[in-house]
Amino acid sequence: MASNNHIVIMAGGIGSRLWPVSTPQCPKQFIDITGSGRSLIQMTVDRFLPVAPIENFWVVTGAIYVSKVREQLPQIPESHILAEPEGRNTAPCIAYACRKVAKKAPSANVVVTPSDALVIDTEKFTSVIEKALEAVEGSSKIVTIGITPTRPETGYGYICAESLKQEEVVKVSEFREKPDLETAKKYLAAGNFFWNAGIFVWNVATINEQLQRYAPQITGVMDKIEPFLFTDKEEAALKEHFRECEKISIDYAVMEKSPDIYVIACEPQWSDLGTWVAVKEHTKADADGNCVVGDARLFDCKGCIVHVPGGSQIVLQGLRDSIVALKDGRLLVCQLSQDQAIKDMSKF
Repeated sequence: MASNNHIVIMAGGIGSRLWPVSTPQCPKQFIDITGSGRSLIQMTVDRFLPVAPIENFWVVTGAIYVSKVREQLPQIPESHILAEPEGRNTAPCIAYACRKVAKKAPSANVVVTPSDALVIDTEKFTSVIEKALEAVEGSSKIVTIGITPTRPETGYGYICAESLKQEEVVKVSEFREKPDLETAKKYLAAGNFFWNAGIFVWNVATINEQLQRYAPQITGVMDKIEPFLFTDKEEAALKEHFRECEKISIDYAVMEKSPDIYVIACEPQWSDLGTWVAVKEHTKADADGNCVVGDARLFDCKGCIVHVPGGSQIVLQGLRDSIVALKDGRLLVCQLSQDQAIKDMSKF
């Protein structure tokens, strides 16, 4: 573990495709979605502890979630829980966090990661993160983590690498948007296309310089805020200026423009758990292919995912390949094949 390594966890999403368990009031990163006993953000911290001390962890989240972060991650310094006054996508989020990190550790190596993914093979994942951190030490390289695809997935963006080497840092040719099925099949066959996990590794000086070069509007806003960082006027400065930031992802702002982007690919059994189908794939199943989290009794049911909160009991009979999810008086029952439509179906 290197004391110069810092971990920035982005925890502002609302996980609307996992309604009703994930809601804007309590999104999926704060939920034990697979029945493991740990929320997704707690598991995120767990898997990065081998590469950085807990005092070097930072969480960027919405102001309404700060209390949840403190409750679930009491070991992270309170000054490292950064509250965005409003969501402006990942580029402003990362710019703000990395300005804060640079104030405390001007030569820090930083991993930026989402808070709501699942990684099964944590040892392999740790090894890849360590290699990425070594590559950015004293370098202008930006390294992104590519997940070796196991199927022609249309729900993820892709990273095209210049070579096929696994678990080695290689140059990125380009980023590709979410493809249609035929294009995804071609990516899988080519072998040098990897899922974009949204995990980035860089030296803090590098990303601040790259943001200045490719996202000067955001850098200008951060310049207004910087004099107030770590003071009692920081919150007011954020409220006044953060909304001025262009609403743009780090992929569009920097990754697709910079010539210094590299990728290290691996298959650590990763999932972004973005849908109930994904949750089912990573939840223990019974002999009939049913995955149950909570107190539910199933009779003549096959291939279902059932999620019931503590204190509730349900009985199901005769269901096939269905989602049943209950929380706070909200109930979802639908076919697994319709899980992509839940985001729209849940708008009341």
